[in-house]
Amino acid sequence: MIRVLLADDEHLIRGAVAALLGLEPDLEVVAEVGRGDEVAAAVAEHDPDVAVLDIEMPGVDGLTVAERLTASGARCSICILTSFGRPGYLRRAMAAGVRGFVAKDAPTEELAAAIRKVHDGGRYLDAELAANAMAAGDNPLTDREREILRLTGTGTGTAQIATRLHLSEGTVRNYLSTAMTKLGAPTRVAAARAAKDMGWI
Repeated sequence: MIRVLLADDEHLIRGAVAALLGLEPDLEVVAEVGRGDEVAAAVAEHDPDVAVLDIEMPGVDGLTVAERLTASGARCSICILTSFGRPGYLRRAMAAGVRGFVAKDAPTEELAAAIRKVHDGGRYLDAELAANAMAAGDNPLTDREREILRLTGTGTGTAQIATRLHLSEGTVRNYLSTAMTKLGAPTRVAAARAAKDMGWI
């Protein structure tokens, strides 16, 4: 029996996935959590074989949870189940030790197959997402550009970004200009949106 932990902040989806996986003869959902910051304790308490994580959750996002589980030496394999199939997310997930990446609109059989495969030490990637990630190429943004675009995307102005990051406003504008050029975006807001759509921020 493969022991599964589900982490998703959408209660209805989490419950439906748990019920559907419960119909599989070799899968048992041993824990469900609705926040990213609840995963580590649930893993310690329930010792799952596979942790199935959503990306966007309150507390801590699923990719950060995956990074922390891998860094802590947790024995469970990690599979991402998400509606956010952005190429940058896939790359970050793979770097974090995630072994499976499945879209929420995939059939239950696909998720069950992914859980079995990652439990057996393999990888399971949504084919369309993998192709999109390869076509998108590597993230062209530096860490500082990503940080500034992330703040821009939340509506933070140039002066506030400069203060928060201990930079001059001119330096912030230069970073934004470079990021806009790299992303082919006409405005800083469009650049932030493009970077978010690619999963780079």
